[in-house]
Amino acid sequence: MTSQISLSGVPAAVLADLKKRYGEPQRAYHTWAHIEQLLALFEEAKPRLHDPIAVLYAILYHDAIYEPTRSDNEEKSAELVSSLNSDILDQSTKAKAAALVLATKHHAVPAGLSSGDAEDAAMFLDMDLSILAAPAAEFDAYERNVRIEYGHVPEPMFKFGRAGILKTFIARDRLFLSKWGHDRFEQAARNNLRRSLEALEKTS
Repeated sequence: MTSQISLSGVPAAVLADLKKRYGEPQRAYHTWAHIEQLLALFEEAKPRLHDPIAVLYAILYHDAIYEPTRSDNEEKSAELVSSLNSDILDQSTKAKAAALVLATKHHAVPAGLSSGDAEDAAMFLDMDLSILAAPAAEFDAYERNVRIEYGHVPEPMFKFGRAGILKTFIARDRLFLSKWGHDRFEQAARNNLRRSLEALEKTS
């Protein structure tokens, strides 16, 4: 039963390793608090998921490797979940979880998935982007924490790059790919993104 699929079923050693990783000093937003936010959404979305175990492990591992100076964090995180022992996850579930982790690189549903796996991917990606729809104060704290994580980037370069990312998101037909995510998050996220972009452009 999906109601029995939760964090309590994850081995203690796995959780201890993950919490250590998410507590690394280079992180300000991509911390265990981010995972807890997604786990709360997971509980809400779980009845809609086709493979909730794969989604749960994708949530836990999608930012397990996070170094802002590197461009292969998603690949390394996918490798980490793929390396789990078979007594924790079977090969099929590991493959699904790894594919979901890799999908966070471009926040697009991978091609070639079954309809059920594609729906799970859409919902998982929507969970990951849900911070964009947070109340203004929480969203602004997220933006500040992203800046902290990219403290190695000079301010003019950061503003230029961040503005480009925000414009790319705003230009999308849909930020949120599932009906659940679109109905729940889309409008608030667009309001936050436009407000953030205006603030960046005023100070550039």
